[in-house]
Amino acid sequence: MKKIAIIGLGYVGLPLAHAFSARYSVVGFDINEARVKELNEGYDRTLELDEHQMEEALENDMKFTANLDDIADCNIYIVTVPTPIDKDNRPDLTPLVQSSQSIGKVLKKGDVVIYESTVYPGVTEEVCVPELEKTSGLKFNKDFFVGYSPERINPGDKEHTVTKILKVTSGSTPEIAKKVDTLYKSVIVAGTFLASSIKVAEASKVIENTQRDVNIALINELALIFDTMGIDTNEVIDAAATKWNFIKLTPGLVGGHCIGVDPYYLTYKAEELGYKPNLILGARQINNGMGKYIAEQTIKEMIKHDKKVKNANILVLGVTFKEDCPDMRNTKVVDIIEELKSYECQVDVYDPWVDPNEPKQHYTHGIIANPFESEKKYDAIILAVAHQQFKVLARSAYEKLSTSEAVLIDVKGIIENPTWRL
Repeated sequence: MKKIAIIGLGYVGLPLAHAFSARYSVVGFDINEARVKELNEGYDRTLELDEHQMEEALENDMKFTANLDDIADCNIYIVTVPTPIDKDNRPDLTPLVQSSQSIGKVLKKGDVVIYESTVYPGVTEEVCVPELEKTSGLKFNKDFFVGYSPERINPGDKEHTVTKILKVTSGSTPEIAKKVDTLYKSVIVAGTFLASSIKVAEASKVIENTQRDVNIALINELALIFDTMGIDTNEVIDAAATKWNFIKLTPGLVGGHCIGVDPYYLTYKAEELGYKPNLILGARQINNGMGKYIAEQTIKEMIKHDKKVKNANILVLGVTFKEDCPDMRNTKVVDIIEELKSYECQVDVYDPWVDPNEPKQHYTHGIIANPFESEKKYDAIILAVAHQQFKVLARSAYEKLSTSEAVLIDVKGIIENPTWRL
């Protein structure tokens, strides 16, 4: 009988645990005891699962724990921990290594460990497996086995949920690969794709987001060029998109835990092997510079409209990395805020999706109460994230928040006739 432990209960692990709990005995493990307590009480602060789904999971006898002993009787371990980068944009495999060490303490003969965390090709077998062997004292592909099935979670997306996205699978032996594929196929209604090796599966994940990053960088660079020419980029894109094979993307900020991070895993490995990935690194440089550019254009528009800059009051609407989602990991809206502060502007931030009590490890300035219910006026307003709450408001709602003539900076195409839009 299969008993599954999901290691890491964030945006990836929790929906996956919920999906498996419909058919299998599942234990969710996380080192964050506060997170575990909330989940056992039926509350998911990431909002990936609603109250009904949490009730379903608990009714299916799914357990959440921070105690390693509670997963000791499992025979399948699925690792869904973060794989971030450090301040030098180098892969930080610490969560992955520590998770492997923890699993190694309870690993038994015949067990299978499946990794879902995004990595560069080779990490599963060259980094994780040695930790499992060292801690457990067991032999790889003799006593225990591993698989890799890259996560495909889109935070905030209630249409493309985990079971509705085709899943890539792989295993450390042909037999285990088939078992891993069968396991996922039993809950993923969209189906699976069995890769020829773990390295192929690892590489497939990292290039998914690298491709998107490069494509968005092209559009962002075009936006910089057309802005200099005085041409509306979005109008150009609409015209070009009339050709059937044009890929329609829009300029914007590239943050989050995937597109803004994963390419660095590939470039790190490439450079380690002596290859300089100029295109990928160039795309990263362009996308990382967009926050500063938006802030600079805000200052220019304020000057054009005879607005003071030093001590100016500026409102930034939205701070999460994407719309209709509370996820602030690697949000590039912070780059706009920090650049404005370098001009000695006073910046207020409002985001209806962010819990005011959220730990501020991603954003340290705090979130103000709803400005639309306040009398405070602003010299400039930046619509940074396309939350539905902002999209439904008329232009007049933003004008009422403005001092004299409104300076409305639209990053996401939210309103008609903004002062400036990306």
